[in-house]
Amino acid sequence: MAANPKKAEEIQCRLTNFGARTTRVAKMLPRTDEGRYISQQLIRSGLAAAPNYAEARDAESRADFIHKLRIVLKELNETKSWLEQIVANNLFSREKMAAIIAENQELCWIIAASIKTARGSGSSI
Repeated sequence: MAANPKKAEEIQCRLTNFGARTTRVAKMLPRTDEGRYISQQLIRSGLAAAPNYAEARDAESRADFIHKLRIVLKELNETKSWLEQIVANNLFSREKMAAIIAENQELCWIIAASIKTARGSGSSI
């Protein structure tokens, strides 16, 4: 469904790498109750974006494509919240988390722009 296969592959790769980074962060969290809980949630949401994007790339219709991209955006937004929880709970400093939070934000912008473009491509979805 993606109009530019090369760009879609680049986004897929970034999402996959982002998922791996979130997993590494999760593994470094302290083994306290809060650390374990945040770790599990971060792994779940952080890893979900890439496979959902892969499904969007193979969508059966424009509506299906938009729906699946919205799921990707929801997972990225949830991941952002967990990354912010890590900072808010003083598990890691904002400086240590800055790069992954920035990558998360960039990916959110890319996916949001893709949704906007898909909606504006001759469909009133």
